[in-house]
Amino acid sequence: MTRLTRTASALAAAVLLAACGATATTSPYEPGTGHAGHGAHDPEPSPLRDGERFMTLGMPEPYTPAPPNGGTDDYRCFLIDPGLEEQVFLTGAQFLPQNTELVHHAIFFRVGPEHVAEAERLDESAPGQGYTCFGDGGVAAAWVAHWAPGTDEVLLDPSHGYAMPPGSRLVMQVHYNTLGVEGRPGTDRSGIRLRVTDRTLQPFDTVLFSAPIELPCTPEESGPLCDRAAAVRDLGRRFGEKSLDQVDVLAQRCGRPEPGPTQHCDLPVERPARIHAMAGHMHLLGRAIKVELNPGTPEARTLLDVPAYDFDDQALRPLPEPVAVGRGDVVRVTCTHDAGLRAKIPQLRELDPRYVVWGDGTADEMCLGIAVASAT
Repeated sequence: MTRLTRTASALAAAVLLAACGATATTSPYEPGTGHAGHGAHDPEPSPLRDGERFMTLGMPEPYTPAPPNGGTDDYRCFLIDPGLEEQVFLTGAQFLPQNTELVHHAIFFRVGPEHVAEAERLDESAPGQGYTCFGDGGVAAAWVAHWAPGTDEVLLDPSHGYAMPPGSRLVMQVHYNTLGVEGRPGTDRSGIRLRVTDRTLQPFDTVLFSAPIELPCTPEESGPLCDRAAAVRDLGRRFGEKSLDQVDVLAQRCGRPEPGPTQHCDLPVERPARIHAMAGHMHLLGRAIKVELNPGTPEARTLLDVPAYDFDDQALRPLPEPVAVGRGDVVRVTCTHDAGLRAKIPQLRELDPRYVVWGDGTADEMCLGIAVASAT
C-alpha cells in the first residue's frame, strides 16, 4: 500500500510509520460506471447512528492514470477539502471506486491545518489533477481510512472515531495499476462517503505492522531480475530512490531474513493501547498473513489469521473484544508469498520473473497488518 514513513504511531516505535489536488463537491461519484476488475459495487450504507451524518466527497473531474518511468503503477494524491468549520469525528468511511479495473487500493490521510499550505503547494506545482505520491501522501498526515478489494464500511465502537479538526483536509491517495489493461487505460473518478458526527469521541489511530519480503525466483524461472541487486535497482528506477527506504528500514528493524516464502517481524510495543480491528494487505503473490501478540508465551493471542489469503477479500475484521497491549508486549506479523503464482496469474505471467522485495507496485509485494487502535 505505502512506504509508511511519515505518520507517527501511538502504539509502537518499531512499527514502520505511515502515515494530490481536488476540491470537494456535493457528490462527484458516478455509480454504475465501474468495471468488473475487483467486483465493482456501490454498497448500501448501514443506517446512521445517533448524531451521525453522511458527507460524499471526491474528484471534480475524471483522472487518466499515467504510470511514470515505463511502469504500470501510478500513485496519485488528490487534495480534498471537506469544508470543516468545526471539529467532527469520522466514525465510518466507504470508498467508492469508480473504475475498479484500474484501482488497486486507496488510502485517506488527514492533513492538519498546519500542513494544508504545504499540501496545496504540492498540488499546485504538479501538472494536471493531483500529484504523484509513491509511498505516502507527500506531507505529514494521519491515516484515517483505506480501501482494498473486498473492503466495505465497517462500523466500530460508536464512542470512538478519527478526529477531523476544523480547516483540515483529506489526501486521497489512489494506487492505479494498468497490468492487463488493453489499450488506453481509461479514466477514474472515485469518491468517498464519510460518516461523521459533531459529538466529541475517543480518538482512533491507525497502526501498521510490517514485515520484510525476500522472495527469490522459482527454480523454473530465470532472468536478469532474478538477481536481488538487479531487482532492487529496478525498484528504485520505477519508484525513485526513496522507494528503497522501506527495504532498508525493514532489514534494520527485523533483521535481514534468509530468502524464502515466509518472513516475519517482531515489533515491540512502547505505549499502551487497545486494538479494535485488523486487516491484512499483500499483493497477488500472497498466500497467508498472521498477526500475533506475544507469540510463544502464555499470554499469546492471535489478532489476525488469514490462512488462505485472497487479494479480493481484504476486509477489516473487528476483534470480538478490543485487545489491550502495553509496553513490553510484542506484535509479530508473518506473511507467506508464493512466487509460483506468477506463472498462473494473467496480470503477472507476461512479466519478466524477478526477485521480490517490498515495493509499491502490484508486481512487487508487501506484508502489512493494519490495526485500528485507541489509547483507551
